[in-house]
Amino acid sequence: MSLRNELSLTPSDRPAGRLRGLAKRILAGALVASLAACAGGNDFYPTKGDVKPHPGVARAKQHPIQGIDISKWQGPIDWASVKGAGTQFAFIKATEGGDHVDERFRENWDGAGRAGVPRGAYHFVFWCRSAKEQMDWFKRNVPNDPTALPPVLDVEWNGHSQTCPKKLPKAQALAMTQYMLEEMERYTGKRPIIYTDITFHKDVLEGELPDYPHWLRSTAAEPEQRFANRKWMLWQFTSTGRVPGVRGDVDRNAFYGTPSEWASFLSTDCDPRDHGHLTRQGLCTGK
Repeated sequence: MSLRNELSLTPSDRPAGRLRGLAKRILAGALVASLAACAGGNDFYPTKGDVKPHPGVARAKQHPIQGIDISKWQGPIDWASVKGAGTQFAFIKATEGGDHVDERFRENWDGAGRAGVPRGAYHFVFWCRSAKEQMDWFKRNVPNDPTALPPVLDVEWNGHSQTCPKKLPKAQALAMTQYMLEEMERYTGKRPIIYTDITFHKDVLEGELPDYPHWLRSTAAEPEQRFANRKWMLWQFTSTGRVPGVRGDVDRNAFYGTPSEWASFLSTDCDPRDHGHLTRQGLCTGK
């Protein structure tokens, strides 16, 4: 959009105004959900479920801000129903390695956007391609959308891969991860989120990269019981969730904080707990 067109809009029509309005609406919706949950036993999302609930993650229900992550494997998604179920965010698989785009990425990206579900894109790392090739591919296929959530770098070992099942030495895997995070931030202007599982975190990330928000997979226990000394922002607590609008299993995730902290994250793209030092790095300046 040209500067002339931008300035011709009213404040509420400009991108920043629309984003602030979206954050306010989401905060209001989350507060309503919180009040309903307090009256109904702390299940903030009664229309959602889990076909294989694990008692070790039962407290995930107490987090008022929850969302999903999806890929082509969920098939066609009714995003209006996803939104209607109170879903606060969706992370959508975009790319993998240096030559694969998820077949439903653009369909899901556009559908979530039309429904008003805050969405971000994630890249699944393939350890047999260079970090540069993977980031060139990501930038070629993922829109640099200022309204999107920060990008996610999905780092886990590809143990089931027929072409690349190997594990790299820690120093090499960490260097690749750091390069890709820096390229994502350079491309989007936002501090990326690291998604990881228990094994990769123990092998590579434990004690590393404290200035990045972490999204942790822990489906049988709370993250504090599985990840040593790791502050988390997002918790993937089940892969067998049920959400209106999605056929079959879907990953469900919880944000650590309150509706007001979530609204702060939406408006700044930064974990509110990290605003101080990240602002000094030129981040968290607001949309």
